[in-house]
Amino acid sequence: MQQPGFFDLDERHAQLSQQGDPLEALNSTIPWSTFRPIMKKLQRRERKSNAGRKPYDVILMFKLLVLQSLYNLSDEQVEYQVRDRLSFMRFLGLSLEDPVPDATTLWLFRESLVEQGLIEPLFVQFNRYLDKQGYVARKGQIIDATIVPVPRQRNSRDENQTILAGEIPQDWQDQPNKLRQKDTQARWTKKHNTSHYGYKNHIEIDNQHKLIRRYQTTDASVHDSRILGELIDRGNTNAAVWADSAYRSQDTEYELNQQGYRSQIHHKGKRDKPLSGYQQATNKKRSAIRARVEHVFGYQHTSMGGKFIRTIGLARATAKIGLMNLGYNMKRLVTLERQKDRIAACAT
Repeated sequence: MQQPGFFDLDERHAQLSQQGDPLEALNSTIPWSTFRPIMKKLQRRERKSNAGRKPYDVILMFKLLVLQSLYNLSDEQVEYQVRDRLSFMRFLGLSLEDPVPDATTLWLFRESLVEQGLIEPLFVQFNRYLDKQGYVARKGQIIDATIVPVPRQRNSRDENQTILAGEIPQDWQDQPNKLRQKDTQARWTKKHNTSHYGYKNHIEIDNQHKLIRRYQTTDASVHDSRILGELIDRGNTNAAVWADSAYRSQDTEYELNQQGYRSQIHHKGKRDKPLSGYQQATNKKRSAIRARVEHVFGYQHTSMGGKFIRTIGLARATAKIGLMNLGYNMKRLVTLERQKDRIAACAT
């Protein structure tokens, strides 16, 4: 077999570009250097000697986490796919001879981000960049939540009752290895008569650009309406707020009105008081706009490898969900930039 040469690899890259490598567009659109100041804390302390391998660049490690979110890969799969796929290597700026961070290194980097609380600042930093590029939140905001499942725990009824009481079962405390594999913060909930276990991703998007502006992570049992106040984006240029009927209550309507917002929350029927024809027609009209937030969840579910995450504990789940939302915004920016280019081309 002939040894591949430099021009052979260059030709493969050209073929990937010709076939529309989505990572190439992402790489050229996202200003990766804007994240570096936030991650300065993660740079290792000055080494006492030059012995040993130099630490990987924080931007390289961050891009690995972005890849992981875009394709919903485990740490081990990220390592394997980077070694296996030319498109991943080119995205990271690695050649065939360069070392690839292993799964443990990726896990430690993500843990450092969690411990330093840097996921949300990275998300906020990117949203500031979106504003500077002209993608300011406009035409009102849409709020919703989706369940993010995690591996189910096989606990006894007594163990679950102890966890719900905020305590740790005694036999788990005596087995630290077992305890590390137990998620005591995820919760069960029911939706459409189906039980789900995990967390919730509460998001707020702007109506014009369909970008995630704010998000919160809770366990799955938290009712959607409890997080509404934390999601309101006061920077949106329009006062309209859309949400489904789960968010509607007299208190919510009063609070939104007092703060100067115009509620577009769906009307909610009751057992003894069904919706009137006017309310049904209003809900149908509002659904046409509110459905845009479902597009976000749908993209995360179908185009980003699903919403299932492999984590234990709220802090790690929050980090993974935050990276999922950031990854979505990055991909959405690529789409918005393409739309802008097409409009400019048509104008000329």
